[in-house]
Amino acid sequence: MSSERDGTGAEFFPDAAPAWLKPLVDNIGEVPSAYRSRIPPDVAAAFKVANAAATLSGTKRDAAVLVLFSGAQDAPAGGLPDDADLLVTVRASTLRHHAGQAAFPGGASDPEDNGPVSTALREANEETGVDTGRLHPLATLERMFIPPSGFHVVPVLAYSPDPGPVHAVSPEETAIVARVPVRAFVNPENRLMVYRKERSRRYAGPAFLLNQMLVWGFTGQVISAALDVAGWAKPWNTDDVLELDAAMALVGATSSYREGQR
Repeated sequence: MSSERDGTGAEFFPDAAPAWLKPLVDNIGEVPSAYRSRIPPDVAAAFKVANAAATLSGTKRDAAVLVLFSGAQDAPAGGLPDDADLLVTVRASTLRHHAGQAAFPGGASDPEDNGPVSTALREANEETGVDTGRLHPLATLERMFIPPSGFHVVPVLAYSPDPGPVHAVSPEETAIVARVPVRAFVNPENRLMVYRKERSRRYAGPAFLLNQMLVWGFTGQVISAALDVAGWAKPWNTDDVLELDAAMALVGATSSYREGQR
């Protein structure tokens, strides 16, 4: 299996991607623009100002998250295998910041980390217990600034035909660790737009209502953009807009990932 290295020496294995995942890997550079396409110009401008301010003040922090897809290696191109899934966590409700929020495993870089791939793999193992030896890093996405936290986040795309068991290593920090079917994200019935009450309704972002979690914010934006770029997205009702608290109140109202989509 051939590999590539980035400027930090991190090793990538793009050839490890199965045929069904290739459209995303081959067009990974399009994800940031798809991500930004739903952000109003004035909000994007405000993000740039916040980014510059964080850079000047030295409060911007490097971070990385793991975007781990799993599924059959021999499934044909042109669609999703039934077992394709995406690793997602939900932060514990007792945390001071981002309590109850769904997210990719990941976090801030440590001094001993050798770049974002190292950070993403370390954090994923610490949060979910995933055996990183089973994973194949495929590519990194463009670094994205998240104003509320001050994180400069690099999403690391990875694949495993079988990542093995995962669980919440520290329940006081992570409430749920789940390998969510990708078809659950694709299902139009699971999709909506959400906004925070302190912001304009016009600044609503894509979200996913899935059993015990509402996936929104940065994570929802990245997943939505990935579905678009990979060609997996189906038409959905973007006029279904809810305030965040109202959307969170719906979590747990269903007993499965709306299995009709599988």
